[in-house]
Amino acid sequence: MGQDRGHPEHQLIVGNTTDDEGITVSELDDHRRTSTDSDAPAPARGASLDTVLQVSASLAAAMNAVIEGKQSVVRTAITVLLAEGHLLVEDVPGVGKTLLAKTLARTIDCRVSRVQFTPDLLPSDITGVSVFNQDVRDFEFRPGAIFANVVVGDEINRASPKTQSALLESMEEGQVTVDGTTYALPRPFIVMATQNPIEMEGTYPLPEAQRDRFMARISMGYPSARAELDMLDLHGGASPLDALQPVTDAATVSAMVRAVREVHTSPSVRQYIVDLTHATRSSSALRLGASPRATIHLLRASRAHAALAGRDHVLPDDVQQVAVPVLAHRLIPTGETQMAHRSTADVVQDLLQRVRVPSPTR
Repeated sequence: MGQDRGHPEHQLIVGNTTDDEGITVSELDDHRRTSTDSDAPAPARGASLDTVLQVSASLAAAMNAVIEGKQSVVRTAITVLLAEGHLLVEDVPGVGKTLLAKTLARTIDCRVSRVQFTPDLLPSDITGVSVFNQDVRDFEFRPGAIFANVVVGDEINRASPKTQSALLESMEEGQVTVDGTTYALPRPFIVMATQNPIEMEGTYPLPEAQRDRFMARISMGYPSARAELDMLDLHGGASPLDALQPVTDAATVSAMVRAVREVHTSPSVRQYIVDLTHATRSSSALRLGASPRATIHLLRASRAHAALAGRDHVLPDDVQQVAVPVLAHRLIPTGETQMAHRSTADVVQDLLQRVRVPSPTR
């Protein structure tokens, strides 16, 4: 199973076949979990907020050099990375969904894998499989593409629901269980999946349980005329992605994640987050509101947004800025809402206007 350690031009594209290179069983010894494990490692120290700002600015600059005119999309992707979430990029073909995921992956010197989801992709292609080794007369585990720091899942809704469900445990718990043995995934760990709108031919809608595991959903949208003109100059010859070099590494990103966890959230802001998610559950415009997992994701994303602004505390503005990408994809509108041509993002915007905003305190 091929894996990349910082150079995505050598990354694995997983289909129905795998090769014999990459992570060995011995490399998984540090990741294997058993019910007898009792020694917990000492907690590692997080980075300073200055480091978070500095490295995040370098990440954004590198990504914006490749992706024209999408600064807000790039910022959301970095926010999800620092908030320990997973990102779903949904839009029509050809607007740069996969390019966004590959660009973020290449800016970090870490293990990267890519999965091209197809209808005949098997769950074992993602999680791995136990193979009988004739030399040692025993089964050994061959890890799948999910054993990476950054997993790029291209066109995830073209795979069958059975294959899509292979991501559930890894995305929620950061581990994979195969044949009764549980293996921990490397940290940091993020799944960046792209999907086409469900109206496209040959797609399988993601089930609610799968969508709920993505911290945020974004759409690339078409570029402006000016950005598209600049794109012709930038991408008309060689791809700028070929010259992109890592600006940080996995250890630094992990330290930044730990720093984001320490960003303070006052009781009033926490209550505001809870009020927002509860408002989705009582809204007459929605058939399904936000889950408790959505509440946690909204808190984490708000912390990351505050850290990227250089603050050690969360403001209601941070919650409002991330509310639509974090909440909208989890909600199911009523028939009346759909007939009125209102999206779930419109409903979230309405709730942001209705729910009382607390006074900013620390």
